[in-house]
Amino acid sequence: MAKTFAGARLRRLREERGISQIELARQLGISPSYLNQIEHDSRPLTVAVLIRITETFGVDTAYFAPHDTPQLVADLREALPARTSLPELTELATKLPEVAAAVIDLFRRYRQADDQLAEVVGDRELIAGHSPHDQVTDFFYRRQNYIPDLDEAAEALAGGIGVRRGETWIALRDRLAERHDIRIVREDTDALAGELHRYRPGTRTLHLSTSLRPGQQAIRMGAQIALLECADVIDEIIEEEKFEDVQTKILTRVGLANYFAAALILPYGRFLEAAENTRYDIELLTDHFAMGWESICHRLSTLQRPKARGVPFSFVRVDRAGNMSKRQSATGFPFSRSGGTCPLWNVYEAFSAPGRVTVQVADMPEGQRYLWIARTVTRHHGGYRQPGKVFAIGLGCETRHAGRLVYSTGRDLQAADGATPIGPGCKTCARMSCPQRAAAPIGRSLDLDENRSTFIPYPLRD
Repeated sequence: MAKTFAGARLRRLREERGISQIELARQLGISPSYLNQIEHDSRPLTVAVLIRITETFGVDTAYFAPHDTPQLVADLREALPARTSLPELTELATKLPEVAAAVIDLFRRYRQADDQLAEVVGDRELIAGHSPHDQVTDFFYRRQNYIPDLDEAAEALAGGIGVRRGETWIALRDRLAERHDIRIVREDTDALAGELHRYRPGTRTLHLSTSLRPGQQAIRMGAQIALLECADVIDEIIEEEKFEDVQTKILTRVGLANYFAAALILPYGRFLEAAENTRYDIELLTDHFAMGWESICHRLSTLQRPKARGVPFSFVRVDRAGNMSKRQSATGFPFSRSGGTCPLWNVYEAFSAPGRVTVQVADMPEGQRYLWIARTVTRHHGGYRQPGKVFAIGLGCETRHAGRLVYSTGRDLQAADGATPIGPGCKTCARMSCPQRAAAPIGRSLDLDENRSTFIPYPLRD
């Protein structure tokens, strides 16, 4: 079991409450010198002391968990590319995560100002990371993809209206009709001018395309219920973020409504129990709840209710070109923000075997190991010759949780040669000798010589 060092967070928590070291040591039943060593990371937190601390301050044990360190390190590598070493960045992210977050925030503000200046002078090439979609992604990432107020409200409503397996569509239809006098109208997509759904307040009708599968129709209905019954809660959450852009606010509202819909159709307690009983077998869960692979995977990445946590997953959706259209995480997987991800990741391998589940033990440069499950999903619109959409869906967790998953059966998760070395993305990856590197790392000089060639595509100076 990894040792927990959380001295800076404990010291800050103690100072915020105005408690002296001597007084806190007395409450915890330890010596002041022992507490001083803990606060300076000379000694780790033991389980017994950690429990007493959480009881004393009324916080969850997750407060002291270093779950976001890998992502902080990856973001710091972009903000401070050539000024600090990897061990120094790791120490900053581990011991002073708030300072690390402040540095990253300043860097993003600088990037945003640079972006705005580019627009003023006529350069329309936007810098990645500041579009409305990216801001919404960051919003869910900061909250570890768990929104307690909406999740609990959805679960309570599911129990109240009798959402049951095989009868979800009926329960949601009746709720819309009886509570809001809204009727469902199913139409061809052509009749909806290419739209998949549209709510018309004037006629109180919710139009759903016939191309939507039952699970997709249920999501649209659940989202409409969220916008009608949880508008105040959603508005409060958005207000806390202080978004300045109208489009970002709209996208966040849509994201929160869809989150509520998934929590309504797949109520937390019932879904977590089914996940644990099936050892997180996604295929069995899709059959049991009559929902698609992507919906089940996304819901699995939200199970972070205190005292009833599921496996902390990271969720990602990519296309063949490597574009990442969704990324959410209840753990600290270091997604790249500088464009591009690792070509050795099994999420891309999934495209070579459509519909088949691929499993990979991935070894990150900083030493963390993850178990990744990936599979393609296909969406069709219209008939023959009409273009469809193909994505690869990835779901990953740290290997310390992998024993709870059916996908770990028969795998040696700790074998030295049993993992694939991958990275967050070529521009921030520390694997300097990787032959698959597609870009030079940020802040490093190339060792170029017209009289020689190398197998490594971007040889670097020492």
